[in-house]
Amino acid sequence: MKTEFVGNGRRIYQQVVEKMLTLLDSGEYPPGVRLPSERELSEMFDVSRPSIREAIIALEVMGRVAVRTGSGVYVIEPVNSFADSKDFSPFELTEARVLIEGELAALAATMITEEQLEDLRLAYRDMVRENEEGNLTSERADRKFHEVISRATNNRVLMSTIDKLWDIQEHSPDIQTVHKNVCKKDGQKRLAEHKAILQALENHDPCAARKAMRLHFSRSLNALHDASEAKAVEVVRREVSERRKRFSIDRLGESAGF
Repeated sequence: MKTEFVGNGRRIYQQVVEKMLTLLDSGEYPPGVRLPSERELSEMFDVSRPSIREAIIALEVMGRVAVRTGSGVYVIEPVNSFADSKDFSPFELTEARVLIEGELAALAATMITEEQLEDLRLAYRDMVRENEEGNLTSERADRKFHEVISRATNNRVLMSTIDKLWDIQEHSPDIQTVHKNVCKKDGQKRLAEHKAILQALENHDPCAARKAMRLHFSRSLNALHDASEAKAVEVVRREVSERRKRFSIDRLGESAGF
């Protein structure tokens, strides 16, 4: 299936997905309703039917529609997978990504197509541009990079898992704060890590892809430890400072009238 692109390098189906999500969220197509046919959607959005098929696949992975063979595509009730995301620590999320995305990169290295590699290069170039603009905390290109790798596995469960991990990160204020602080520290290292992952995938080397991905997250884990230790030290320092004020000789002398 040939993929169509718009002028800025984005896939046309991604624009269709965004428009469809707007319609779904607005209640235009409530849960339980069957969507218009592929032909009707093609005419509605003025795109080819292959682009509509790609958009439907993406919506299915996101858990917004269900494809019923011989019946059509139906809107389903979105599952609120973020209700407890505030309870997930940055360490838990990063550990999960180390374990899952390391093996996912290894699998993708054996299956990734030239078209997907070009998507990956495009995402990397977007990251470079963000870095040059000083926008070190943007997650747009970063998320796109990792999602391209997940798509290269041709495994919808893995694709959905990566999507949910990113959503958890985006919906957790604590995780967002830590992530942004990590990204601010060294944009060049961040680029180098993604470049190593890209090169391993270009070489179709699963061992190198796994290693590069795990090294990428190892810096995040180390930064999380540093941030956690710094916070703990600051808490202790503040407690000691308050105790000094409370039980100082000078304060005791003042109260006694010395």
